Amino acid sequence: MTVRTRTIVATSVLLASLAVQTALATRARALEPIPGSITYQGQPKTKLQKSPVGSIFSHSFYAGGARYEETYKVKEDRSLELVNRRRLSNR
Repeated sequence: MTVRTRTIVATSVLLASLAVQTALATRARALEPIPGSITYQGQPKTKLQKSPVGSIFSHSFYAGGARYEETYKVKEDRSLELVNRRRLSNR
């Protein structure tokens, strides 16, 4: 094996390792619902029957003196997945 080939292989292994670590870290930091979130006390009792699987929608609310907007995704079992939250402003 040439030095160049070894360098390419080592770089590829390093990049693959970093990609796996990033994926695992992202999963570990999943958003937790806060008061005001649709899923704060669990999934809603009613399911979204007409919304296509994979569709997304937003929900705005106030919590702790700040306004938030959350984005949800409809999963295959019609439950909701919280995929994003942003703080919009203070009251």
